[in-house]
Formats: sequence, structure tokens, C-alpha cells
Amino acid sequence: MVIWRSVVGKMWLTIMGLVGVVIITIGLFLLEYIDLKFSDPVKIKHLFIYSGIVGFLLTTFFAFFLLTKITNPLREMTDAANRVAQGDYTTRVAIRSKDEIGELANTFNQMASELQTLIRDIQHERDHLSSVLRSMTDSVISFDAEGEVILTNPQGQHLIEEWNSVDWSDEDAPVRDAHVPGPLRESFRNVIATGNDLTAKVHVKSGVWSVVMTPLAATDSVRGAVAVLRDVTEEFRVDKMRKDFVANVSHEIRTPLSMVQGYSEALMDDIAASPEERRELVQVIHDESLRMGRLVKDLLDLARMEAGYLEMNFQHLDMNALLSRVYRKFAALAKERQIALSKSEEDPSLMLEAGDGDRLEQVLTNLMDNALRHTPSGASIELRASRVEKDDGEWIEIQIIDEGQGIPPEDLPYIFERFYKADKARKRGASGGTGLGLAIVKNLIVAHGGTIGAVSEIGVGTTFTILLPTTTRSASS
Repeated sequence: MVIWRSVVGKMWLTIMGLVGVVIITIGLFLLEYIDLKFSDPVKIKHLFIYSGIVGFLLTTFFAFFLLTKITNPLREMTDAANRVAQGDYTTRVAIRSKDEIGELANTFNQMASELQTLIRDIQHERDHLSSVLRSMTDSVISFDAEGEVILTNPQGQHLIEEWNSVDWSDEDAPVRDAHVPGPLRESFRNVIATGNDLTAKVHVKSGVWSVVMTPLAATDSVRGAVAVLRDVTEEFRVDKMRKDFVANVSHEIRTPLSMVQGYSEALMDDIAASPEERRELVQVIHDESLRMGRLVKDLLDLARMEAGYLEMNFQHLDMNALLSRVYRKFAALAKERQIALSKSEEDPSLMLEAGDGDRLEQVLTNLMDNALRHTPSGASIELRASRVEKDDGEWIEIQIIDEGQGIPPEDLPYIFERFYKADKARKRGASGGTGLGLAIVKNLIVAHGGTIGAVSEIGVGTTFTILLPTTTRSASS
């Protein structure tokens, strides 16, 4: 730094000027007295020279004194301020005096300490917020007023990448909305325009998302918006299933109740003219009451299964004996309907370490009954069982293969849902089924740690395949 640009340099030059002015003034006013004292002009010249030298030395010493006491501490504080500005909040300056410079240095150190504490607290809050965002299962996305993403958690980033892969063509969308995913654009515009919170549900592909968007308010405007998104696909599906279940139960019960009410009113009004007609009406009432009883029983069983309250009696089970019982149960009925019923040969290896014989018989009875009801005369049904080995262990595979009219491909994924009704070829007939049989079958198989599936082809037939683990295995496995 050039000396005359510093505070000390300016003071030194000022003092030098003042000394020169004083010497000149003194010389002008005391010149006649000097002439009386000093007769030799050379001595007068030497007096002024010595006085100037002494004044220069005094002012120079004073300047160096000020340089040590003022300029160097100020320069140190300047360097320290630069380091603080660059992020080194641990920087401190030495306090060398108790004057104003020392107080300034002490104040600077206090300011740096407070700033360090503040920045540390801000970093802790930021880390805490980052941890909270990372641990959230919901997606959090923050936009500025132009639609740019300024903050998001990993779930939100994944959602943005997934949604950006879809073409959300919107010719009327303003340029500032270009970075906002398509499903959120309308909500973003409303929040930015009104400054109010907004809650909505958006459907993206096969998923449903609950969106809560809140504005980021500035002093006199909205500077952005924060969107919290939750995947409510499962809740939406369960709610739809609940509504469908209530509607189906109401429909299933309404029909037999109407018939019971109608035929009972007919009996009360003596519409039946003969004992045979009365017996027929009573028989209809009896059949419909049994149907309602079966419906209530199946609903209670299914509710207990899904709630995990179904009692299971697991024990060592010989599948050959079980298959033989089921085969004998349906052999006469199949012969009566002219359907060829066959069973695979007995295999000594078809043993379950833990199985409930009554529940598995209920499963096979339900599937065999369905096969008989939907297989025409002259066709065949095969009950087949074998031991298979897979990567996760050994299983017993049971198949019920019929030559019925088959299930349409669009209905096949839903046959294990409650109150499932396929097309006319597979609908429930006069047998009075409740529509809950396959749902109960699936729950019983899952309770054994197994799986069940079906393949079907229209006009060819349907094959139900059950896989049961030979060793004890939890239902979740």
C-alpha cells in the first residue's frame, strides 16, 4: 500500500505540512529578533535547517508510532474480515491495546463468534431438515415462482424423474411452468395466483397421489410453493373395494330377501290354492334362507381369515388320503352328469409336514364343485398331484384341470376377489353360490404358506394350480 494513501500517511503529510507552516511563520515573525541574536546569515540558515530536521524526525517518529498502533491492527482486521467472508468463521484478531482500536478488535471477535454460532445453528437445522426429508416416505418438492425445483428429498427426486419420462403436452402452459411435472401444473398455478393452500388427488398411470401444496410467502408476493405428495393408490383401491363390497353384499342379500318377503306375503294372502303350491313356496323360502345363511357364514369366515383370527389345526398330513376322499366325494356326481373324473396315482412322497386337512379339503371341494358346475357332459376333469422342486425348496403341486368353457382373459386376474362374477359361461347358477368361494380358497392356501393360480382358455378349459410347501413355512414367505 502506498504510504500517502493510508490514514497514517495522510496524517504524516498533514503534520509535515503543519510543521513547515509553523517554521515559516515563526521565521517571518521572529526574523528581526533572530537578526539581533544571530548576526551571521549562515547561522540563521543552519537554525532553520536544524529546526526542519528536528520537525521531520519528530513527525516521522509519530507516523511510525501511528503505523504500529493504528494501521497494522486495521490491516489485520481487514484480512480477518476477508477470511470470515470466505467462510472461515474461526478467525480472530489479536487485541493489543485497550483504546478504540482494541475495542474495535474485541467487537470484531464477538461478531465473528456470534456469526460462527449462528452459522453452526443454521447448519444443524439444515442437517436436521435434510434428515427429516430423507426419512419421509412422502415426496417433498419445493418450487420457486418460476417453477424451478429448488429443494426435494430422494423420494421426490425419484418421482420427478419418473413423471418427467411421461409426455405432458400442454400447449397453453406458460414457459415458467415447464419444469413443473404435468400433474402438478394446475395446482402450482392456482397456488402461485391465489397464495392459498391447495389439496388435490392426481391420477398418474395406474397410481393415485394425494397432493398438498402450500405457498412460500415473501413480504409482498409468493416466491414459490412446496408440494407434499403421498402415494394413496392402496388406500384408494381399498376404499373402492370397500364400496364395491358393500354394494355387492347389498345386492346379494337383497335378492333372497325380496324372494323371502314376496313368497311369505303370498302365503299370508292365501295365494297358493293347493298344498303342493304352498310347499313349493315354502321350499323357495327355505332355499333362499339357506342361501343367506351361507352368505353370512362365508362373510364371517373371510373376515376372520383376513383379520388373522382363523383357527388352523396344523399336523402331519398325507395328501394321498385327502385326494382320495375328495375324489370319492365327487365320483358319483360326475358319473351322474356323464363327466369323466380321474385322479393321479398315489405317491408316497406327497406328505405335508404341517397342514390342516379339513381346510385343504374345503379348498379342493370348492374347486372341484366349480369344475363340475362349469364342465359340460362328455368332458373330463382331472385331479392331479405331484412333488416338485424349486429354488426355494420342495413343494406339492395340486392341479384341478377341467374341460369347461373357460374364463375370459380380462376376468382371470380378478377371480380370487370377493363377489367375483365372470361372464355368462362361468356365472353362478341355480346352486346358490355366494361368490366368496375362491376368495376363501386363496386365504386358506396363503395361511398354509402356499400359492394358488389359474390359467384358462375359452373353449378349452381351466386349470387351477396349488403349491403347498412340504416343510413348515410362514404365510409371508
